[in-house]
Order: sequence, then C-alpha cells, then structure tokens
Amino acid sequence: MGLLRRTALMFAAGAAAAAVVRGRRPPVLYDLRGRTVLVTGGSRGHGLVLARGLVREGARVAICGRDVETLERARVELERLGGEVLAVPCDVTAPAQVDDLVRIVHDWFGPLDVIVNNAGTIAVGAERATTIEDYEEALRINFWGAVHVIRAALPDLRRRPGSRIVNITSIGGLVAVPHLLPYTASKFALVGYSRGLRAELAADGVVVTTVCPGLMRTGSPPNAYFKGRPRAEYAWFSVGDSLPGLTVSAETACARILDACRLGRAEVAFPFWVRLAAAGQAVAPELTALALTTMHRLLPAYHGAPTHERLRGWDAQSMVSPSWLTTLGDRATLRNNQTAATR
Repeated sequence: MGLLRRTALMFAAGAAAAAVVRGRRPPVLYDLRGRTVLVTGGSRGHGLVLARGLVREGARVAICGRDVETLERARVELERLGGEVLAVPCDVTAPAQVDDLVRIVHDWFGPLDVIVNNAGTIAVGAERATTIEDYEEALRINFWGAVHVIRAALPDLRRRPGSRIVNITSIGGLVAVPHLLPYTASKFALVGYSRGLRAELAADGVVVTTVCPGLMRTGSPPNAYFKGRPRAEYAWFSVGDSLPGLTVSAETACARILDACRLGRAEVAFPFWVRLAAAGQAVAPELTALALTTMHRLLPAYHGAPTHERLRGWDAQSMVSPSWLTTLGDRATLRNNQTAATR
C-alpha cells in the first residue's frame, strides 16, 4: 500500500508540474538595446566576441582588461562596428580598481544594467606540477574577480528592474577535468556562488544566469599557461581546443549566451556533450570517475616536484601545435585579438 501511495503522489506531482508548464506564459525577452553592459576580460578572446555581439544588439558596452595595448585595439574595433564603447584598464582581483571601474562606467554611461563576468585565467598541467600559488591565482581571478565586480555593481543593479548578471563558468565547474585542477576548483566555486546568488537576488529583481560552456574556439591557448611538460601539455590542449564537433565557435557560444541573458535562464550548458557529461556525473559518478581516470592516463605524465616554472602558450609551441590540427584555433587567435603582441 505504501508503494502505491508513493507512486500516486509521484504521478500527482508530475501532473501538477506539467500543468504549471502548460500554463506558463511565453517569457518576456530582456531587450539589450540601450542597456549599459560591462564585460570583464572584454579586450580579447571570448570577452571580445561577447562585446561585439552586444554592440550589434545596440547596447552601450564597457570593457575592461589588464593590458592597455590590447584594450585599446579592442576599443577601436568595437567603435568601428558603430558601438558606444568605454574601455577601462582594470585588474578584477583588486577591489579598489573594481570600485573605480564601476564608478567610471556609471559616470560615463549611467547605471549598469548588465554585467558579464568573463575575466579568467587557465593553467594546464599535472597535479604533481601544481603549487598552492596556482590554486590561489585561479581563485583570485576566476572566482574572487567575479565576486568583486558583482558586489561593486549591485547598488546599480538593484535599482534597475530586470537587471542581469551573467557568470561565465565552464564544464570545469560541473565535471573535474584532469590537468586543470586549479581552474576546476575556481570554476566549481563560481558555479556554486552563481546558483546561490540567483536565489538570493530574485527578490531584488536581479536575474543571475550561470553559463557552463565546453571548449570554445576563442583563440585562447597561446595566452594560457602550461606546467610540468609544457610543450606536451600545450599540444593536447591546443589541438583539443580546435577540433570541430568537440568545440563550438566563439560566435555560436556568444549567441547562446546572449539568448540566455534575454530569457533570464538560470543556467545554460553547451554543446550537448557538456550536458551529457554533467548528467553522467550526477547519475553515474563511478563511471564518470573511470572515464576521467582513463583521460588522465592519456595525458602527458609528469614525475617531478611541484614547480613555479611555467610557459605561456606562445612559448610552448612544437611541431604539433601550431599545425593543420590547430587551424581553427589559430584563426580564432588572430580574429579575437589574441596575437603575440598581447604578451
């Protein structure tokens, strides 16, 4: 009898949920035209692609980055697209600089409507090569950088009904990827923070969207860091970051993210294999762990001590990369302001 009762309750709950879904009205799209949007890390790579998309939507776009030369090239390009653009040098790990950034944007364009936390760093290497400083750096930029920006922007956002926070995380925030442990730890932290923040800010009319993309062809590998066996690590990472099917173009990712922002989605993960991997982690953790263990065995082995030495992608090239295997990624590097001049 207990089983029948539980089954009946499950069916009743399912029917109620279906009725709610059927009764929902079509979502009201958030119009980005005329909105003031801040994109952190907007001077190159994925941030620049997002800034281009926002300019085409008619938004007033502020971008920030640490390298003044790269930032200026991005500003010039975005203005040529017809955008109202403000470029501000800023290190998001420094709260005082973030406070100044938000104040400057407010004074220039008016109150913020949308912030896109995109600034980030990535270091690739085996756990044996990793130091505590690697974890601290990843958390400082990928997690605390977003927290600093959100806390500085919230007074504006709370005064703007329907305002948006878009946090760019990663598949690395859903599934722990070998040879990316500091990055993964920081992205797991950001996913948890972002999900909880959505629940807490709903009463203030602020909508938080968590974005969990897989590999995107943004051209970023040359500006990433590689440890242990840097040339071997750069080879697999840059080749994987270029393969069609496994990766999506930065432009496709941008369209998905802006749609999620307009719709006020709680979370968006893409491409399909990211959702599959996340589901596998949830329902079959042992099988997922076995798959990740196998992946680790295929990656470059390192048997030395933890090291502070690391190479940037530009300095870790080999016969494998760049090559025809990395053609799509190399094109994205040139297209998205990730050239050697940004070193």
